[in-house]
Amino acid sequence: MNKEIVKPAILPGFMELIPADQILFNRMKDIIRDNYERYGFLPIDTPVMERAEVLLAKGGGETEQQIYEFTKGDTDIALRFDLTVPLARYVAQHFSELTFPFKRYHIGKVYRGERAQRGRFREFYQCDIDIIGNGSLDIINDAEIPSIIYSTFKDLGFDNFTIKINNRKVLKGLFEWLGIKDSTMVLRSIDKLEKIGIEKVKLELDEQGIAEDAMNKIIEFIQISGTNEEKLERLSLLEIDNDKFNEGLEELTIVNRYIKAFGVPIDNYIIDLTIARGLDYYTGTVYETFLDDYTDIGSICSGGRYDDLASHYTKQRLPGVGISIGLTRLFYQLYEANLLKVKEAASIEVIVIPMKGCLDKSIEISNNLRDGGIRTQIYLEKGRLGKKFGFADRLNVPYVLLIGTEEIEKDRYTLRNMRTGEQTMLSIDDIVSKLRG
Repeated sequence: MNKEIVKPAILPGFMELIPADQILFNRMKDIIRDNYERYGFLPIDTPVMERAEVLLAKGGGETEQQIYEFTKGDTDIALRFDLTVPLARYVAQHFSELTFPFKRYHIGKVYRGERAQRGRFREFYQCDIDIIGNGSLDIINDAEIPSIIYSTFKDLGFDNFTIKINNRKVLKGLFEWLGIKDSTMVLRSIDKLEKIGIEKVKLELDEQGIAEDAMNKIIEFIQISGTNEEKLERLSLLEIDNDKFNEGLEELTIVNRYIKAFGVPIDNYIIDLTIARGLDYYTGTVYETFLDDYTDIGSICSGGRYDDLASHYTKQRLPGVGISIGLTRLFYQLYEANLLKVKEAASIEVIVIPMKGCLDKSIEISNNLRDGGIRTQIYLEKGRLGKKFGFADRLNVPYVLLIGTEEIEKDRYTLRNMRTGEQTMLSIDDIVSKLRG
C-alpha cells in the first residue's frame, strides 16, 4: 500500500526563508538589537501565549477579532497580538522589582488573524523599545527616541529617510477649540492624508458631520508649511485659546529643540502636522518614519507617547514613550523592492577542505579557527575538488582553506579567495588575522 504524500506548505500569512535570506534577516535583527542596547535599553522576553483575559483587557473591536484564542483545560489562552500589552502586564506584575524610568526592548513574534494578502503577515517580528516612568516621565525622553531611530536606520544602510513628528495634544486641542467633541475619527482621517489625498480627507470629514467652517480650519491647519521653527511660530500665532493645544505646542517645541542635540541631522526629521497615529492610546508626541526614495512602502517605524501604560492591571500611573519596527514586513518590502543585497550575506567565513589522509589535521585546524573567532565549516563529503569549490560558491562563502600533505609539512595552508580566485599559503595565525581583518 502506497503511503500518501502530504504536500509541503505553510499557512497563508506566515513567512519562512531560505538560509541566505535568513542570514540577512538575522543581521537586520542584530543591528536593531545592538542599537537598542547602545542606548541603554534592557531586554525582556514575555511568553507568546498569555491568559486571554489579560490580552483582551486592552483589546476590543477589530483587535479582538484578530486575536488567536483557544482553550486548554479550564484556561482561556490567546497568542499575543503586539508587544505593548504584554509589556503593560509585565511592568504591573514586576513593578517592585524594576528601576524607573524603565527602558526595555523586546524583539519577538506576534500573531494577528488578519486577512491574508501580499505583504501582510499573521505571524511577524516586532522590535519595540519603550521608556516607562513611575508617575511621570520627562518630555526630553520623547526627543531621544528619534536619535535611536536615526542610529538604527543608518546602521541598516539607509541615508535618505525622514522621521516625521507631531503631538496629538496640538490636534486634539484644535478640535476642542472648534467644538468637535469626538476627535477619534477625525484623527484617523487626517492620519490617512498621505494615502488618500486631501479631497478624500475632506469627504470623510464631511461624512462625520464636521461643519464646513471647522473643516476648512482643520485643512488649513494641517497644511501649514515651512521649516520646523516656522511651523512652530505659525502655530503660536494662531492664538488658539485651549490649554491642551498650548501644552502640546510647548512639548513639540521642546522635542524639536532637543532632537538636534541628540545628534539627528535636520535633513532627517520634520514636524508634520498630519501625523496622528491611528491608535487611540497615543496622547502626546507621535512618530512615523519613511524612506524618502520609497515612500510607497509606508511607515517603517512608528510610535509615540501615552499617558498610562497599565491602568487595566495596576493603580500605579505609568506614562511612557516608545516605538516599534515591524521587522518581518520591513524585510519583505525591502526585499521585494530589491533594496537588500542578499549576495552580501554569508554567515560562514571559511570552509576547510581536507585532502585525502588529512582529516585529523583539518579537524584540529577547524577547531583552532573557531577558537580564533572565525565562523568555520569543515567539508566532510568525498568528491572532486571542483564540486567542493562549487559547494562553497553556492553558499557565498568568501574563503576556502585547503589542507593537504604539503601544507601540513610546511605548516602553511592554502587560503583561496572565492571571489577573486587568488590563493596564498599562510600560517594559521596569519589566516586568523586575515579573516578577522
